Amino acid sequence: MDDATQDFVRALLAEGPQHHRRLRNFGKLVGAWHVEGRRFDEETGQWQPRDFRYLVAWVFEGRAIQDLEVVTDPDGTEHTIAMGLRVADPHAGIARVSYFSPVTNQYANLVASTWRTGVRQDGSQNDGRPIRWNFTHIGEHDYTWEGWVSDDEGATWRLVEELAGTRLA
Repeated sequence: MDDATQDFVRALLAEGPQHHRRLRNFGKLVGAWHVEGRRFDEETGQWQPRDFRYLVAWVFEGRAIQDLEVVTDPDGTEHTIAMGLRVADPHAGIARVSYFSPVTNQYANLVASTWRTGVRQDGSQNDGRPIRWNFTHIGEHDYTWEGWVSDDEGATWRLVEELAGTRLA
């Protein structure tokens, strides 16, 4: 790794949080996870299996949390296919979430709030449809997550993704 890359990593990563209650539940995710699940493919009408590593770290001097979704090809080649950034907005009293997946052409902006034993994130994806992404449980060693989409402006919701994470580190 060259000096400029090392400088970038040092400037981005943080030792820990600048405590803000809006990121408290997300902070439980900091670390590395093995994730399995399934995603509904709207083009084929079939559920597709998911298997990836989820890497989560404090960034921006502890004012935000960044995550990466890393998949491994059968030959062992790793690809980062998605990134999320969760930033506390103390003036609005919320956490703002942005998600980017150039590989799948999915982009989303959401607002997060504490919900039951996890976090509820409401927003819209790049096709304009409302989405709801729920961490239904965040434990010390595991988490569950559900992705929902609405085709009628939030009157009804349908499940399009389910994930279960197990902590690696």
